[in-house]
Amino acid sequence: MLKIDTITYSVEGRPLLEEASANIPTGHKVGVVGRNGTGKSTLFRLIRGELALETGSISLPSKARIGGVAQEVPSSETSLVDTVLAADTERAELMAESETATDGTRIAEIQTRLADIDAWSAEARAASILKGLGFDDADQLRPCSDFSGGWRMRVALAAVLFAQPDLLLLDEPTNYLDLEGALWLENYIARYPHTVLIVSHDRGLLNRAVGAILHLEDRKLTLYQGPYDTFAETRAARIAVAQSEARKQDNRRAHLQSFVDRFRAKASKAKQAQSRLKMIEKLKPISTPQEAAMRAFTFPEPEEMSPPIIQIEGGITGYGEVEVLKRLNLRIDQDDRIALLGKNGQGKSTLSKLLSDRLPLMAGKMVRSSKLRIGYFAQHQVDELYVDETPLDHLRRLRPHEAPGKWRTRLAGFGLGAAQAETKVGRLSGGQKARLSLLLATLDAPHMLILDEPTNHLDIESREALVEALTAYSGAVILVSHDMHLLSLVADRLWLVSDGTVNPYDGDLESYRSLLLARDKPATKATPKAKAEPQDAPKPKRAMRDRLATLRADVRKSEARVEKLTEMREKLDEKLADPALYEKEKQSDRAVWQKKHAECIEALARAEALWMEALEQLEIAEAS
Repeated sequence: MLKIDTITYSVEGRPLLEEASANIPTGHKVGVVGRNGTGKSTLFRLIRGELALETGSISLPSKARIGGVAQEVPSSETSLVDTVLAADTERAELMAESETATDGTRIAEIQTRLADIDAWSAEARAASILKGLGFDDADQLRPCSDFSGGWRMRVALAAVLFAQPDLLLLDEPTNYLDLEGALWLENYIARYPHTVLIVSHDRGLLNRAVGAILHLEDRKLTLYQGPYDTFAETRAARIAVAQSEARKQDNRRAHLQSFVDRFRAKASKAKQAQSRLKMIEKLKPISTPQEAAMRAFTFPEPEEMSPPIIQIEGGITGYGEVEVLKRLNLRIDQDDRIALLGKNGQGKSTLSKLLSDRLPLMAGKMVRSSKLRIGYFAQHQVDELYVDETPLDHLRRLRPHEAPGKWRTRLAGFGLGAAQAETKVGRLSGGQKARLSLLLATLDAPHMLILDEPTNHLDIESREALVEALTAYSGAVILVSHDMHLLSLVADRLWLVSDGTVNPYDGDLESYRSLLLARDKPATKATPKAKAEPQDAPKPKRAMRDRLATLRADVRKSEARVEKLTEMREKLDEKLADPALYEKEKQSDRAVWQKKHAECIEALARAEALWMEALEQLEIAEAS
């Protein structure tokens, strides 16, 4: 168990954590949430022992290994797969010693330990993790120096996943993954055999990969059982109860104060007035946690244009003489909301550059509406802001004829207040820089907005605000994102970029997710059609038939158990979302229901693991 006991920590005199406590049971998957700047990354550094606590303690089981992605792997000539294998230091040391050991007893000890840690399957496991994060077989043999920093961050993530620490700390790991990599990681975390704490603003991941939410707010830690949506509902109920109690207390204080104001000057009532003053002093303020203010985005509205705004027929595009995308037959209207799907390297960024007029058409025909304005936001543009200038300086350069009041209004429309407006960009947070980049991308009221991973530095509240703004926006939207929740709320058309072209994807996002996860499952052996068994081929032996029947029965039982526990969890979720449960007199009842919920979550995780194991056993038996 990870035990966080009444810890306090401040940065430059500003308290981030104040007597905060939480207990994370071993093996649990927990999402860590809170607004930007509340101290989530600092909490991770405290757990790792990189910072010294002012008060309190953080404890783990003895010899528990803590792992996380601190920085990208260095540029070296070591191959990706060897870099990942080296992350398991015990295996690496034993393998090296096995080459030089001469003592028979020691050799036996080494081989026994290598077998215990499953060292012989290590290369296959490392390759599987790298593949899930976007590296094909050829990439895995290339040196790290061949890859950019973003890709080396993926290698660092692969290394820590391969090492399988007892406590895995992940801080926004999907920020450098595409949708495919993010979905793979989500599935991997759900099956990870040890404890995981993951800081994330990806609502889909927090709903599917974790079983509890650790919320950092008002310098305190609160552990909620259930995925993010359950946390949001439960917290909303708690806020409603707290606000109701605060209103009652305010009314009581006003009533007492009214008596004091009326009668404190009268000698006959002075004693009673003093008594009520003491009562007012004893009324402790009721803390009412507030929802983070919806820091809305305000996109300027473009004028309406006749459809289509862009049409491509037989298009080919690429770089230099290298053709990346061919057979492009695409049409975009001003009311389109299009999500681009496809693995990294398939051409999503190439298509975005073509549509934004940053890349020419090599062949074919492209017709654009006259006076078409396009806004383009890409991850790298956040890094291209002038770090020594303020947001006001950026607008002063781009809109020199506008009044300073107009600049401030524009910044406020993207959640950048007076303080941020005059702060140099280099000192702004990642989310504030992203907001400034979005403002600059939409400054000309574009008819089409191309967004490439716009949410990487935005917290959950800001992501919801972005959804609201895009819903109200009257221009076309082309969206590339690993955030399934954002895509599902914004996009109404899906384009799949693969095999050198772009085609509409007929399914929905859930079917695409299922397709990607199915690819990760080990392929079962298929009998080639040319060698199909003849009609009179002998049936499987009775022993095999009996084994298959038993395995199928196990699968059915396991599935029924999962369904039953899922129904139980949903009922418990509803119970915990009842505001009445958070009244003071229900404190003991609430503890009982929360315990039942935790036990149900744990039982469901075990049942799902047994179900998956039964399915795998059945697949192996059917293939043999």
